[in-house]
Amino acid sequence: MSTDAGTRRARTRRRRSRAFLVAFAAVIAVLGIVGLAGAAVTTAQGPRVTRVSVDPDAAVSAAGSRLIFTTTQSLAEVSPDQVSVSPATAFTVDTSGRSVGVRFAMPLWTEYTVTIADVTGVGGGASTTITKSFLTPPLQSYILQRGSDGDTIFRTDLAGDAAVPVFTDPQIEDFRATAGYLVVSTMDADGHSHLVVTDLDGQNQRELTLPGEGILSNLQSADRGNLVGYTFSDADVGAPGARASILFTASLAEAQQGDEPTQVTRTGGDSRVDDWRFVPGTDSLLTLTYDGALTLVSPSGGAPVALGNAVAITGIARGSTTVVVERVDGPVAIDLATAQEAALAPTDKALGRVNSVIPLADGQTLRVLAQLDGFTVRSTTVHLVDEQGAARPVFSVEPGNTLIETCVSPSGRYAAFLVAPDAVDNPYDGHQLPLPEKLQTHVVSLADGREQVALAGFDISWCQTPPRL
Repeated sequence: MSTDAGTRRARTRRRRSRAFLVAFAAVIAVLGIVGLAGAAVTTAQGPRVTRVSVDPDAAVSAAGSRLIFTTTQSLAEVSPDQVSVSPATAFTVDTSGRSVGVRFAMPLWTEYTVTIADVTGVGGGASTTITKSFLTPPLQSYILQRGSDGDTIFRTDLAGDAAVPVFTDPQIEDFRATAGYLVVSTMDADGHSHLVVTDLDGQNQRELTLPGEGILSNLQSADRGNLVGYTFSDADVGAPGARASILFTASLAEAQQGDEPTQVTRTGGDSRVDDWRFVPGTDSLLTLTYDGALTLVSPSGGAPVALGNAVAITGIARGSTTVVVERVDGPVAIDLATAQEAALAPTDKALGRVNSVIPLADGQTLRVLAQLDGFTVRSTTVHLVDEQGAARPVFSVEPGNTLIETCVSPSGRYAAFLVAPDAVDNPYDGHQLPLPEKLQTHVVSLADGREQVALAGFDISWCQTPPRL
């Protein structure tokens, strides 16, 4: 092979290499220009939404659901005054990277539109308005019916004609429905309690560990997270050292189903609990112990907060930290976030004596009022009372019937009134939590007092606590 031939091939390779590098550089330059142009266009247009995430099914049943917008750019911080929700409902907003989330403080109940104005990228540029509308599904609830051949939990809508049995047991004492589970307190033939957890359709049944053999009562569930609580008494409660009405909490997470429940104790005083509540949006519990002490307890280790003495806890409004308790001299509202106490505006005495008060998140209360003739109850009515004491009737109980419990739906749109008809001739069943054999749950719209449905049974899943007689 000649030297000239080799030299020509080398020159050819060098020319081809230079041509490739020039072409490659040109492509890179074009891509860079296109990329800069695209970035310029994106900046000029402002952030655009690439995905919206919302779970309407969860939003209708529990507080704390979120609507999340994901966009094409990392976002500047979005403030609450840039956000509007129609119809109006309480919310918080947070910004992270390319996403902005709106968290609803209360469960929802209709079609909502969320609009965020003046959304900009973190580097500035044009702003844009993003919006999303979504519709929550029809409200569903669960209700318990007891019978001579066993007890059954039904899932139903507000029409009352589509009830579906989801869980049956020879003896169901009580149950709670969370965002993902049914938690059912049952009792075996030996009189010992069991705590059963299922999916919302009654499937995948499993049992939680209890503190021992004994009686479980006052079952409740937290508004957020997979946490339940209950009071527990040993089967041999009269024996020395036996536990009586001790408060425990437990996780519903499958990975923790074998864990021992956590005992909640009150240092420096009686830990036997007469009543208690989960405080919405926190890990705290409000306890009323046998010595009458009202105490805010934090399972995470915070110092307990003494709130004086009380006769009863009448309720905590969902989506708030306001509790109404019955003092010796009458009901008061306490803000558990600040421990500030305020007297409730009185209602007209002509409406009757106040039997119970149920707070709502908007500051109103539902009050059960009784007209008395000596010690005889002549009539019972329920009024929606505003913060100034103005009252509007929403429900009345027929003479001869007894109002046992009042519960408010998660959204605050409806109330459920548990009534025992023909109270004198309505015998009680033989359960640990005894109730009249015939029970009706009347669901009423608080907007106009119109009855939506009357359901056979009790313990509608809106209730935060079991009936107390």
